[in-house]
Amino acid sequence: MNHLQGKQILLGVTGSIAVYRSLDLIRLLQAKGAEVKVIMTKGAQAFITPLTFSAISRNKVYTDIFQTYPEYPIVHLDLAKWADALVIAPASADILAKLAQGIADDLLTSTFLGCSKPVLIAPSMNPQMYAHPAVQANIARLKSYGFHILASTQGKTACGDVGQGRLPPVENMVEAIESLFTKKDLTAYKVLITAGPTQEAIDPIRFLTNHSSGRMGFALAKTAYQRGAEVTLISGPTSLKPPYGVNFLSVTTTQDMLEAVLRHFPSVDVVVMAAAVMDFKPLYYPHKIKKREKLSLSLEKTPDILAILGKEKKHQYLIGFAAETKDLLAEAMKKLKAKNLDMIVANEISQSNTGFKATTNKVSVIYKNGAYEQWPLMSKEDVAWRLWDRIKTFL
Repeated sequence: MNHLQGKQILLGVTGSIAVYRSLDLIRLLQAKGAEVKVIMTKGAQAFITPLTFSAISRNKVYTDIFQTYPEYPIVHLDLAKWADALVIAPASADILAKLAQGIADDLLTSTFLGCSKPVLIAPSMNPQMYAHPAVQANIARLKSYGFHILASTQGKTACGDVGQGRLPPVENMVEAIESLFTKKDLTAYKVLITAGPTQEAIDPIRFLTNHSSGRMGFALAKTAYQRGAEVTLISGPTSLKPPYGVNFLSVTTTQDMLEAVLRHFPSVDVVVMAAAVMDFKPLYYPHKIKKREKLSLSLEKTPDILAILGKEKKHQYLIGFAAETKDLLAEAMKKLKAKNLDMIVANEISQSNTGFKATTNKVSVIYKNGAYEQWPLMSKEDVAWRLWDRIKTFL
């Protein structure tokens, strides 16, 4: 589900070395179907010319509150009315101070005061500047006013210092902007989601695992956060970047995942077990197994996380996943009853467009009362969005 299609995003860029990354932000927003117009401060123009932003955004760039713009006679108010959201990225320490104090001495700050639409601010600066009490106080004040502040990330900054202050990845910024336009119907809930495969070691070099990519669980975490939930995502090894805003925990083995899940289980309202955990683990060899004609592995069962949660649940709403190659509904119904689930999502993985590594999925949703729905093929993010619609009706 694309919440940015047709949206009008007003982007304010300020005097930070990270301003060049705003060009990538514009490209990603355009790829999502949004139109972007840009306001540049004098500080931003010291790093990049307005012509560059005009070429990328394919729109005029606005720089001066006292300049005459025929299309916008009162430029700061007209731009504020045009926008569906105002995004300030990067936001320098100077602009944070002005915004927090209500100072309107240029086009961007005046537009900010005249804007009644959602506002997202992404600070970017040297780590010592970011940690300064004055900067943190300004961020806290802006949060108290109801503006969305995107936390800076850790890393090495342009000056060579290491710490918090870097502009977040542009993909995270796009997710945060997208969340401005999503309904917030899960704000009262804490959600725990598992994703990806688990791995069970054979020896120090080899391991057993499965084909799970983690895409379904990551999509569930992303959409739950966008709808306002407090999300914890526990994932086995994947190549995916954690969605913005979630509490992310990385695990390897089924036992690791069980322990992580049980630590968070008592405090959450909803648990979605989308991970494809290994049901068996081999006897571990402490040294590399040398090549030989034949090799037999001795396997033992791993903990059944879903069954354990089904026995221990109290107020939690518990959802499982079933990946099957045949008898889809019968096998899923059997799992639903045996493990005391409230809902199970079943998909047949034998098709290329519904398998573990696919970006799409075709699922059947079975409820505790025996009712079920069969959904058409759709993206995994759309499956996640619709699944939260169903879960919400029970919460």
